[in-house]
Amino acid sequence: MDGGESVVKRRFWWGLGAGTLAMLYFLRREQRRRNLPPVQAEPEQARYALVTGASSGIGAAYALRLANEGYNLILVARREERLQALATEIKRHCNVEARVLVADLATPQGQAQVERAITETESLDVLVNNAGFGSQGDFAGSELPEQVAMHSLHVLAPMRFTRAALPQMLARGRGSIVNVASLMAFYPLPGQVSYSATKTYLKTFTEALALELRGTGVRVQVLCPGFTRTEFQLRADMEASNLPDFVWMSATRVVEQSFRDLQYGEVVSVPGWGYRLLAALACFVPRPWLYYVGVVMRDWRD
Repeated sequence: MDGGESVVKRRFWWGLGAGTLAMLYFLRREQRRRNLPPVQAEPEQARYALVTGASSGIGAAYALRLANEGYNLILVARREERLQALATEIKRHCNVEARVLVADLATPQGQAQVERAITETESLDVLVNNAGFGSQGDFAGSELPEQVAMHSLHVLAPMRFTRAALPQMLARGRGSIVNVASLMAFYPLPGQVSYSATKTYLKTFTEALALELRGTGVRVQVLCPGFTRTEFQLRADMEASNLPDFVWMSATRVVEQSFRDLQYGEVVSVPGWGYRLLAALACFVPRPWLYYVGVVMRDWRD
């Protein structure tokens, strides 16, 4: 067999394998979609959604998307002026209720406020745990209060809110919970130790919970976006101009992908084909290779 014929055969088998995997993937999505109950509540019932971190970015995009679907909203964040502006816009254009709840979700008091709002809302159909922030710098040199606040906001708050929302959702046999993590849930990176760790928790928490809730009518999803144009970069002191435009996604596009994946019952949602490939690679490559990527990123940052 000459070299040319060998190359053709290899390409054929690689193409056949890739096509088969793609077909199985889409068949699985379609089977899940058909077996799942509708996301929406019954038309005659008021539908409510609660979104944390709703004052900007992905949280605001979720709020607008849910309002356009006819959900009454409970908007949660620390910045009251931003929340009031968003609530006014929603009520003007979408003809739904939009309530503002100002709370610092990194504190036990703020978390208790939101828990009460969840348990007192009888028809809460959607919960979006989006609030979060990032920081850069070596863990040993970081400020401990900031690290504690990050763990409280990314870990304790979503856990408490999910626990508060589930009993009523299970009793009604419907509901959706979205936990916003990050592509960094797949990659341990130096310089953002607590951020990577807390987002990894959200991913594992959601995946395990999805197995418990199978067949109940309640859906859960962990959203793992890559670089998204929001105010997050400013808070984390990230130099966004160093990255090419093609790596960025808009918050609206990220949220649209989340909604589509929720319809198909996808537990882990990674918007963008490039980022989905990176997530898949992280699941298959040997761990030492991932650690090497982290070393390269550390050297590049320094």
